[in-house]
Amino acid sequence: MRNLSLLVVVILAALTAVAAQTAGPDQSLLSRRYHDGEKLVYHMKGINQDWRYQIQATGVVKKDSNGYVEEYGWSQYVSNGNSLKLPAPAAAFRQQLTLDPGRRIGLPDLSQVDPALIGPITDLFTFYTDVWLALKIGKLKQPGDHFYFKTGTANSWADGRYVLLGEDSIDFDVTLKEVNRSDGTATLVVRHVPPAQPKIKLPAEWMQKPVADTPNNWVQISKPGIDKYLAAVGQESFNVEIKQSLIDGVILSATMDNPVLTVERECEDPEATKCAEPKAHSIRRQIQITLER
Repeated sequence: MRNLSLLVVVILAALTAVAAQTAGPDQSLLSRRYHDGEKLVYHMKGINQDWRYQIQATGVVKKDSNGYVEEYGWSQYVSNGNSLKLPAPAAAFRQQLTLDPGRRIGLPDLSQVDPALIGPITDLFTFYTDVWLALKIGKLKQPGDHFYFKTGTANSWADGRYVLLGEDSIDFDVTLKEVNRSDGTATLVVRHVPPAQPKIKLPAEWMQKPVADTPNNWVQISKPGIDKYLAAVGQESFNVEIKQSLIDGVILSATMDNPVLTVERECEDPEATKCAEPKAHSIRRQIQITLER
């Protein structure tokens, strides 16, 4: 299970904000050139603390009255070296994504998704929406071009059962790192960084002290037991690197490094005011996808 924020809520906030902007999408370099019926297969590998997994996403390009989408199903799930058969609802589940800047795709209701698929679904969504944001802003024309996109707002992943409070606040720092004409690729770097003034709820005074070199932009209070609460606060960031084809704009590969530096306390109350001594705790996830031609 992912013991961290779902970055997707941050991205969804960014999509809503950027949809109102007037900058035109880049139609010459990074743009996706779709073909109805095109088949795509991605192999995903993930490391989340001591958990390692692999899974395959198999997709097909479809066109409707609103434009193009890529529709993915999931299979070949391996958890800590053990091949596991996905339950029938998970095997039948389909996720829609797009790199069409004129179209916006959200997430399915994650409460209805098999827990094994939540990480893969949200991570693939992250890669796609990072590229979508770059296309929508339309400022990346040559290597070194860059833009900074502020969101600032707090985004929640609390489910009201296990996670009572879960918020983060992240801005986007986007750079066109490289254009390699010889191999027909472009490399995009997206840093998801703490804002200067994160707007997350910090119910306890001890949560105000910065854990790292920026204001705290991540907080979570969970209930792992009947009479116990676990409260944590700290700094979260994401570093994403995506390689695209210059021929058709398809994502060829992508990596994500997601460290969260926190202090956590066991507490007696959900407001995290009656707690044991703090303990330093770090979370780190690393995700990669590769297109299999």
